[in-house]
Amino acid sequence: MFHVKPWIGDALDTKIDTRRIGIFLAFSFGISWIAGLIIYLTGGLTHSPQIAPGISLALVLMATVYMWAPALGNIFTRLITREGWKEMGLRPNFKTGWRYWLAGWFLPVLMTLPGAAVFFVIFPQYFDASLPYLRQLMAASPSSMSSMSPWTLLIIQAAQGVLIAPILNAIATFGEEFGWRAYLLPKLMPLGGRKAMLLIGLIWGIWHWPVIFMGYEYGFVYPGYPWAGPLLFIWVAFGLGIFLAWLTLRSKSIWPAVIGHGAINGIAGIAIFAMTGQPNPLLGPLPVGIIGSLGFALVAITIFISPKALKA
Repeated sequence: MFHVKPWIGDALDTKIDTRRIGIFLAFSFGISWIAGLIIYLTGGLTHSPQIAPGISLALVLMATVYMWAPALGNIFTRLITREGWKEMGLRPNFKTGWRYWLAGWFLPVLMTLPGAAVFFVIFPQYFDASLPYLRQLMAASPSSMSSMSPWTLLIIQAAQGVLIAPILNAIATFGEEFGWRAYLLPKLMPLGGRKAMLLIGLIWGIWHWPVIFMGYEYGFVYPGYPWAGPLLFIWVAFGLGIFLAWLTLRSKSIWPAVIGHGAINGIAGIAIFAMTGQPNPLLGPLPVGIIGSLGFALVAITIFISPKALKA
């Protein structure tokens, strides 16, 4: 069992607060899944009505309600149970935790690329060095972009995904991290670091199920549809969740996890630009596939088995 010094406040609880955990999960799942039901009843992710050019109702509900439900669960649970507002993980602690800020910002790209590379080595028929998907985007873009080399544009897109996306995505990812890592993780730590991480991975993975059933991450055409995708995402949630929990516990702040989550979302789709054909999404090349997730899995396993990884 990991021994972890308190990462927020003066002390962690020594026993599981099942009442507060239950209330938090009820709000987090209830609000999100109601939003998911509204998305489903209004056309799902693929046929959602447009409320503005390029902005669908599903996109708005996902970014503002679904992803923010865990944060609301944190707030509502504190209000209902009169828990108070201490130990919320909002201090940046940059002076002592700057290494984990950097890890959250830059490790996701290093964890994303190996899985994609291994996938394309095993299945070279799905790799096209001419970057067909990117060429399509360039053809529909202003002339200044269409004259650019696809590989130059790919480097620019990757740089933006690494440097800018973590900040732009932070508004949405804060909604999740303020719930899962800032509230639920400390509540589960009396179980020990390993058990807490695994349990959060299971919960976090299942929380995604409504939108995954509607085609999020894996679409609708893959072996074992519709259950294989949601079940596989639990494995993905384990890997990502362990990494984000490690950032949170070591930095004693949720901000590295917010940045890390935003970085993952910003760089995860980079392999699409070099993809051709219709590969099995359960395998890769994106990090939600078994092969595509290898980089994240290796980091997560290293954290999980290391007796020092979670020590403050």
